[in-house]
Amino acid sequence: MMETDFLLILAIGAASGGFINGLAGFGTALFALGFWLQIMPPAQAVSIVVVMSVISGLQGVWLVRRSILDQPRRLARFLLPALVGVPLGVAALSVLEPVVLKLIIAGFLILYGGFFTLRSALPKLERPTPVIDGLIGFAGGILGGAASLSGALPTMWCAMRPWPKSETRAVLQPFNVVVLGVTALVFAFKGAYTTQTLTYIAVALPVTMIFAQIGITVFKRLTDDQFRRLLIAMMLVSGLVLLAREVF
Repeated sequence: MMETDFLLILAIGAASGGFINGLAGFGTALFALGFWLQIMPPAQAVSIVVVMSVISGLQGVWLVRRSILDQPRRLARFLLPALVGVPLGVAALSVLEPVVLKLIIAGFLILYGGFFTLRSALPKLERPTPVIDGLIGFAGGILGGAASLSGALPTMWCAMRPWPKSETRAVLQPFNVVVLGVTALVFAFKGAYTTQTLTYIAVALPVTMIFAQIGITVFKRLTDDQFRRLLIAMMLVSGLVLLAREVF
C-alpha cells in the first residue's frame, strides 16, 4: 500500500506536469520532477514523467491536428533530424556529464527568457529558415536523448517566429511527443518499467490527463501574442527550475 503522503506528492506532481503540458505543450518533466524526485529514485521518476509527457501530449496533438496537416513539411524539418539526434544523445551520456549539460541549458534558458520577458516588443523572425530549423531539431533530439530536454531549443526558436499559436504548437507538441516516445521505448528496452513503476503510472495518469485538459482550456483563451509571451516566460521559469534542481 502507498502511504497518503506519497500519493499526495505523486498526485501534485502529476497535476502540475499535466497542466503545464496542456497549457504550453511542454514542461511536464521540469514541473513534475520537482515533486517526484522527493519520493522515488531519479531513474524511476524520469521514466514515469516521459510516459506522462507522451500520453498527455497526445491531447495537445489532437487539438492542433489541422495545423499539423496544413504544415507537414515544417514539422518534418524539425522532427526528422531529431530522430537522428536521439540515439546520439543517448550515446553521448557515456562521455558527457549530464549535470554540466543541464547547467549550460539552464543558463541559455534564463538569458533568453529574461531578455525577451523584459522587452516590450516580441522578436519577429519572418523569413523561412529550413536549414536552421533542421539544426534546431537535430540538437533538440540530442538533448532529448542525453537529458530529456528535447523541447528547450525548439521552443526558444519557435517563440521568435510570429506564427499563430496553433501553428507554433503544431511544431512543439508532436515534436516532444515523438522524441520522448522514442526515449520511452529506450527506457522500456532497458527494463525501466517494473510492476511498481507501472502502478505509479496507473495512479498518476488520470490526474495528469484531467489537468492537461484544464491547461488546454486556458490555452484556448490566449491570443497569439499572449501565447508567445507565455512561451518566453516559461523559458525563464524552466531555466530557473532546472538551475535550482541541479545546484541545490
